[in-house]
Amino acid sequence: MNSDTPAPFIELHGDAYELGRQHGAARAEGLRAFLDDGTARLDRLLDAPVSGKALRETLAAFRVEIEAGVPELAEEIRGLADGAGLDADEALLLQLRRELLGYRGTRRPSGDCTTYARVSPGGRATLAQTVDLNGDLDDQTAVLSIRRTGSPRRVMTLSFGGLLGYLGMNSDGLAVGINLVLGGAWEPGVPPYLAVRHVLDNAASVEEALELLHGLRLASSRSLTLCDERHAAWVEAMDGDKRVVRGPALVHANHFLHPDFVPYDELNVFAKNGSLRRWDACSVRLRALPDDAPVDDHLAVLTTPPVFVPDDGDIRRERTVAVVAMRPREGELRLLGSRPDQEARVFSFTGNARSGSARTGGAVRG
Repeated sequence: MNSDTPAPFIELHGDAYELGRQHGAARAEGLRAFLDDGTARLDRLLDAPVSGKALRETLAAFRVEIEAGVPELAEEIRGLADGAGLDADEALLLQLRRELLGYRGTRRPSGDCTTYARVSPGGRATLAQTVDLNGDLDDQTAVLSIRRTGSPRRVMTLSFGGLLGYLGMNSDGLAVGINLVLGGAWEPGVPPYLAVRHVLDNAASVEEALELLHGLRLASSRSLTLCDERHAAWVEAMDGDKRVVRGPALVHANHFLHPDFVPYDELNVFAKNGSLRRWDACSVRLRALPDDAPVDDHLAVLTTPPVFVPDDGDIRRERTVAVVAMRPREGELRLLGSRPDQEARVFSFTGNARSGSARTGGAVRG
């Protein structure tokens, strides 16, 4: 189900609770409908419904970890619930959909994000990625522009279904992308999507971001790709352990790359073959791209198969629901939806959204 409705651009400002309240108020109708659609569509993706005592106990265990690890985001989740008219568990569940799905959603030969970062001579930094998700989440896409009281830093993040973070950049020139990798135990901790937002809220550089991530207990395995105007790196996380690789140009898909983690990769052979194809195709295309290539050429790297994963009509299979290219130093994010033939929308910290032809679009303000 591909949606032609543009992702709303939602401007948020205030303390942690107020940021969440404004987000919830702006998305209240959509989030309520999403939760009523088989528990945020989880019941359509899993073999058994997620409900009852076991779910409440899981949410309670995660709440403890989130309040300890990222207390400001725990407060923002509380505001999200109040703004959207949800109960506390519903707002928390929206942050944990990937953890509640577990390994289930990636045991099929499909996609699950291809990401790269490149820092060219002169400080021209680009981070770009596909967003490959199951659950037909086109209608749950939003772009959040966030200004927290007491901080000069602004944050822009892509969001799906009430997530406080997913991928994004901040006004210091740091960008963060994310890939699912499978390994180790998944247990209560800080969900990686919230970790991305925590990094964007609090780090001005790749090195500061890596330091913050080192101190977080992540709930599930992930790879995060980071770049600023001088450095690029990815960090793979599994079972409380982390490995970092730095370089001027880095590509990641959904298989572990660090030799310490490769033996523990749980991706099935079909999905891994698909991940390897996407990684190789993206690497070849990126090497052919000139250092001074315009940002639209970076989008083009990601909008043809095998990197772009088309919709085959199966809600359980991952497909490309968005393609993003960020220029963090310029404070610009370009977004394509699940139809690459459409024009990219351009979002910036100047407080507007426009199409690639520079027609101005309105923002939803909290």
